[in-house]
Amino acid sequence: MGEKARNLFPGFFLVFLAVSASGVVGLNLWPMPKSVNYGVDTLYLSKDFGLETSGSNYSDASGILKDGFSRLLNVIEVAHVIDTNSTYYKHSAMLKGLHVVIFSPDDELQFGIDESYKLSIPSMGNPIYAHLEAQTVYGALHGLQTFSQLCHFNFTTRIIEVNQVPWIITDQPRFSFRGLLIDTSRHYQPLPMIKNVIDAMAYTKLNVLHWHIVDSQSFPLEIPSYPKLWDGAYTISERYTMADAAEIVDYARRRGINVLAEIDVPGHALSWGIGYPSLWPSSSCQQPLDVSNEFTFKVIDGILSDFSKVFNFRFVHLGGDEVDTSTFGLSNLVMMCRLRKHRMNESEAYQYFVLRAQKIALSHGYEIVNWEETFNNFGSKLSRKTVVHNWLGGGVAPQVVAAGLRCIVSNQDKWYLDHLDTTWQQFYMNEPLTNITKPEQQKLVIGGEVCMWGEHIDGSDIEQTIWPRAAAAAERMWTPFNKLAKDPRKVTGRLARFRCLLNQRGIAAAPLAGPGRVAPADPGSCYKQ
Repeated sequence: MGEKARNLFPGFFLVFLAVSASGVVGLNLWPMPKSVNYGVDTLYLSKDFGLETSGSNYSDASGILKDGFSRLLNVIEVAHVIDTNSTYYKHSAMLKGLHVVIFSPDDELQFGIDESYKLSIPSMGNPIYAHLEAQTVYGALHGLQTFSQLCHFNFTTRIIEVNQVPWIITDQPRFSFRGLLIDTSRHYQPLPMIKNVIDAMAYTKLNVLHWHIVDSQSFPLEIPSYPKLWDGAYTISERYTMADAAEIVDYARRRGINVLAEIDVPGHALSWGIGYPSLWPSSSCQQPLDVSNEFTFKVIDGILSDFSKVFNFRFVHLGGDEVDTSTFGLSNLVMMCRLRKHRMNESEAYQYFVLRAQKIALSHGYEIVNWEETFNNFGSKLSRKTVVHNWLGGGVAPQVVAAGLRCIVSNQDKWYLDHLDTTWQQFYMNEPLTNITKPEQQKLVIGGEVCMWGEHIDGSDIEQTIWPRAAAAAERMWTPFNKLAKDPRKVTGRLARFRCLLNQRGIAAAPLAGPGRVAPADPGSCYKQ
């Protein structure tokens, strides 16, 4: 660009310089914040870039903020050597550190906690500090994630830059529940892999790890109250101790993520009977769990008692889906006789089981999540503390909220990650509030969840099957509706850049060009895939 053009378009020239110097093109944040304002200048991170917390009400006694800041430095350096060559920049453009002010002294993580933050990066100061304000430490963690995406390593100067300053970002999530399900029954997931998934969830601002721990195929979790349940694990090495579970809960909590534990009853529970055969209706009929046996409910009570010591999220997931009620009848004469003694038919036995399991969960201080079949069959009988988890398809959420119950949306046609033919564009465009127009009913949709069922997923392919499609859904759940793209093609470049950022941070996210879990088609840049 010539001198005349520079004089005619000075703002454009500054933007062009900032963009070309770092490879940054446009506004590359994911998920898109609620409000963003930015300029055209560039700052450089000081070699001793530090954390400042003066004026904050949060003492950080548990080190959550300090650890989050350390992780921030790790991801923005992306393993490069920072030379900080002073010949390339003005010392007056040095960003000295990040000043974080948190208003709440409490760091208890629970559903509905304030996750808002305000991030500002001035272009001038002596010294220059970025400023992050948040009501809670967990809002501050989200602000750190956003700050990390504003930082770029310049391969010419060997310095980390922040382009397009000054920045003012005001942000908060659209939904309080933004979940990802993993399934450790169909295939065992090693603990390091679960932690990798949690790290990537933090990068995308998802905040609930739904841990579908056990199912018909295996029971990998230690239950101290009933230790033989562990016999249902695939092998003695494919197990989780309760200490392992506590480690996962703490690891997630320190990243602002709750863990929603699920035991699916009364169906999907064949593995329970490996250690305790009396939980089966009979040796020839091994599921659902025996509703006519009092021992069944003692075991459920023991599991939830042990859960309450580790899984401290407000909710527990009790499943309740895909129950073959015919098993309660003629296929098992012993159970049928017991049910007749209690004057129950098959459908009544299903209802009795779910409602009694709910009462047990309530006695341990939990609110309940159940799959939608429980609502479809006897919704008016469910506890008012029930959250109905949609999965069969669209349409049930409006019915749930019209009945005054809360709902989580996970319709399988758009938000099931194991459906490899579902594209990221479909994940992005799936709207949880479809056909829900009344504000009081919209508030009952607490959020959504993408589901990574494990029939064909293990530690070798879970990451590329989840990402980047789960990130597409994450923006739908975080960003205000009026800021979401009406056409997914408008966010393709931004999501592609975020996918490459995940790769740079060690997350095996697949290319965008194709359905789930595709390989790169040809040699080429990450940003073109």
